[in-house]
Amino acid sequence: MQNIVDQIYREMAARNDRGKVAGYIPQLACVDPNEFGISLIMQDGTKYSAGCANTLFSIQSISKVFTLTIALGKLGDEIWTRVGREPSGDPFNSIVQLEHEAGRPRNPFINAGAIVIADAIMMGNEPKEALAEILQFIRFVADDDTIGIDEKVVKSELLNGSRNASLANFMASFDRLRNPVDKVLGTYFHHCSISMSCEQLAKAGSFLVSNGVNYSTGIQVVPEHRARRINSLMLMCGHYDGSGEFAFRVGLPGKSGVGGGILAIAPGKASIAVWSPGLDSIGNSKLGTEALEMLVQRTGWSIFGH
Repeated sequence: MQNIVDQIYREMAARNDRGKVAGYIPQLACVDPNEFGISLIMQDGTKYSAGCANTLFSIQSISKVFTLTIALGKLGDEIWTRVGREPSGDPFNSIVQLEHEAGRPRNPFINAGAIVIADAIMMGNEPKEALAEILQFIRFVADDDTIGIDEKVVKSELLNGSRNASLANFMASFDRLRNPVDKVLGTYFHHCSISMSCEQLAKAGSFLVSNGVNYSTGIQVVPEHRARRINSLMLMCGHYDGSGEFAFRVGLPGKSGVGGGILAIAPGKASIAVWSPGLDSIGNSKLGTEALEMLVQRTGWSIFGH
C-alpha cells in the first residue's frame, strides 16, 4: 500500500496541468499550487502517507460532512424537512434553484444547504458556542486537539462573502433560518475556515469507514444506518455539479473543498484524504481527483466492484 501511495505521489509531482487555485478567496489564492499530499487510514488504523500529508490547508466545504453529522445527531431525520437530499446539478453557490424551490436547499453540501445546517446546529446559541461544538466534534473524531480555525481565511471569507450573504438572506425571506443571518453566516464562514492536514482529515473521516465506529477508541460515533446515509449523500452530492463525474471516475463517497482537499471513504477499507490546491473548472481539486482515480484503479476499492 505504501508503494501505491508513493507511486501516486510521484506521478502527481510530475504533472504540469495542476488546475487553478481558488482566486476569489484571497487567502486561498496565495497557496502554492505545486503542493500535493495524500494520506490513507486503513480500517485497522494503519496509516500510509506521501507528499505534504502534514501540511495544514483550509478544509472549506469538507467541514460540511462534520456539520451534517452534528445536525443529524441533534435533530435526526427532522433535518430533512429543512434541506433536501438530491444532487443539485448547479454550481455550489447558485441561487437559481432556491427561487424555484421556495428557499429549501437541494442538499446539505451546497452552500445554501450548509448555511441551513449551521443554522440548525446553533439552536439559538451564539456563533461562538456553535463553533466550539463543531471544533470539539472534529477534534474528537480526529483524536487531535490541535485542530483550529485559520483566522486569516475567515477574514478573507467575510470580505468576499456577498454571494453567501445573498443566499442566506434569500432563504431568510422564506423563513428558512431561525437565527439572525449575520450570526449564521459567522458560524458558516468560521467552520469553512478550519485548517487540517491530510493525516488529520483522513483520521477524522474514519468513522465513516466502519459503520460509524471510531476504531482507535472503539466509540460508536454515529449509528450504522447514519454512517451509510452520510456516505450516500457524499457520493451523490459531495462534488457539487461534478458529483456524477466523480462517482463515474472514482466510485467512492467523497467531499471536496475549494481549498483543494478531498475526503473520500472506501467503506470497510480506508479513509483517504488528498490535497492539491489547483481546482478544475467546477471547483474540485484537479490532481486530488486524478490521484483518487488512480488509487481506486490500483486497489479495486470502487463501491461498484472491480
